Amino acid sequence: MTSTAPDATEATSARSAPRPWTVAVLGPGGVGGLLAALLSRAGHRVICLAGDATARSLREGGIQVRSGQFGDFTAKVEADTELREPVDLCVVAVKHTSLDAALDRVPPAMLGADGLVLPLLNGIEHPGTLRRRYGDDRVAAGVIRVESTRVAPGVIEHGSPFTDIDLAGKSTHPLTGLAAVLESAGVRTRVAGPETAVLWAKLAFLAPFALLTTRYDAAIGTVRTDHREELLTLVGEITAVGRAAGAPLDADRTLAMYDTFPAGMKSSMQRDAEAGRALELDAIGGAVLRAAERYGVPAPTAARLVSELAPL
Repeated sequence: MTSTAPDATEATSARSAPRPWTVAVLGPGGVGGLLAALLSRAGHRVICLAGDATARSLREGGIQVRSGQFGDFTAKVEADTELREPVDLCVVAVKHTSLDAALDRVPPAMLGADGLVLPLLNGIEHPGTLRRRYGDDRVAAGVIRVESTRVAPGVIEHGSPFTDIDLAGKSTHPLTGLAAVLESAGVRTRVAGPETAVLWAKLAFLAPFALLTTRYDAAIGTVRTDHREELLTLVGEITAVGRAAGAPLDADRTLAMYDTFPAGMKSSMQRDAEAGRALELDAIGGAVLRAAERYGVPAPTAARLVSELAPL
């Protein structure tokens, strides 16, 4: 997936990373597992937090990565069911549907003196949830662009030729060090702002893609041809909502991105539906509708699609 962040500047280089960090990764799946392996390979101490079976598998075999960008490698990590010591960084990479339960694995007291929480979730509302739990200055908003899948516990297939993160927060100073650590692991990272623009840039792209591919059980190639008018309408609605929230969105740019994607590309929500997993419908479509109501912007197409997908 790709998205853009306005007024973004390149992060400091990997050479500016001051020291190895201790990093907890909550949810070592496709995204979390890839980052955990990359950070460990770069010399950082990584503690993966997961259920008993997954934690045991990671302790015994590490994380195997198959990647065109980074090569094939296995990284050693620590693993536990709960964070039991202070860390510099906690990457939150679980699905929004399991966020509340997963946070029990990370007690607030286990953040170090300057510890940060970096959520890499879909949607725009989760930073508020995390700030209420960990504190306003402890949570950085993040958006990741990557295609990465966990095919088995500790086995990650990274399909995209890129792994990019945009960061935003109430203060840019702590983000500079965080960006340097991510860069040290090979992740192209930008400190961007403001937060509203960064989060909405992804949601305005993701929501039409997720809602339409899942509703019609069709890849993007079919959506952009057979359901083109609906796609145009939906992108327009969500762009209007995001602009009302303060994000400088461009509907034409969003549509142009869809037109560059391989015809067979599916959204993660569509894959969840195919596998019978819970959908992130509320975090994606629900967030759009709540914002539409808050700002008084009509979004009838989005409302209809959310309603039609709700029984799934």
